[in-house]
Amino acid sequence: MASKLDQLRAMTTVVADTGDMDSIGRFKPTDATTNPTLILKAAQLPAYRALVDEAIAWGRKTRATPGDVTDRLAVNFGERMTKIVPGRVSTEVDADLSFDSDAMVAKARKLIADYESRGVGRGRILIKLASTWEGIKAAERLQREGVDCNLTLLFSMAQAVACAEAKAFLISPFVGRILDWNVKATGQTYTAETDPGVISVRAIYDHYKTHGFKTVVMGASFRNVGEIEALAGCDRLTIAPALLDELARSEGALPRRLSPETAKGGPSLSYDEKSFRFALNEDAMATEKLSEGIRLFAKDLRTLRDMVSRELAQAA
Repeated sequence: MASKLDQLRAMTTVVADTGDMDSIGRFKPTDATTNPTLILKAAQLPAYRALVDEAIAWGRKTRATPGDVTDRLAVNFGERMTKIVPGRVSTEVDADLSFDSDAMVAKARKLIADYESRGVGRGRILIKLASTWEGIKAAERLQREGVDCNLTLLFSMAQAVACAEAKAFLISPFVGRILDWNVKATGQTYTAETDPGVISVRAIYDHYKTHGFKTVVMGASFRNVGEIEALAGCDRLTIAPALLDELARSEGALPRRLSPETAKGGPSLSYDEKSFRFALNEDAMATEKLSEGIRLFAKDLRTLRDMVSRELAQAA
């Protein structure tokens, strides 16, 4: 019998959630996605020293700011990934811009221009934006320009519906972080079937399919393979290397759990800015996890910029 990873690939597009190119090459996912945390970890590995050295040398030559150098480093990693995966690579806009639509659009255009200058077409890239109201509005503008977006740090139906109304290419609901919050809040132990993160993604998937939204649902941030198996059939799932390895070594039948034909979504929903902000405010988990996620990504981005600053000073 085929491994559970191979069975999953037959019904779901598998995406590697890592900055480690060796892992991407080993598991052969269709797409790859990164974030500041993953880039920070990968940038400190000897295997990717050449990507860091190139960005530092470029920064010194052009007298670029540390922020410009970290942008180049992200594109260095992304460009390398496009040579390994046949599909899309997600590159994230700075977390500290998450409440400034104009700045997010400008940064996205800059990243896309860098990719295109290297011969990597925008059809190979997804721009990752936090699912704040400002991030969703930035995605709406970018989608009209032909720049496909991945709306990340998504924890609620209100965020999901607003993203779909903005015609975002893809959303990344964070399964494991929803579970984390509920475990801490309730002290309960959850199974794959009662996992609040799994239940949330199933509801979003069903709503999209029932109401004809084209936005892709890509479950993310998994804590165990049970969550992944419970979402088999979801449009896409982005999975860390350790869990990909566990799936590759697992045998047994993997039944499909989600499909457009069996989707049963609730009534149609729609949000303007006021109703979106109120709905998000009413959801303590989504509010807290969105804020926390932005803070953590911003912290790792600052650490990456500090690392770059030190290296630029040494190079000088």
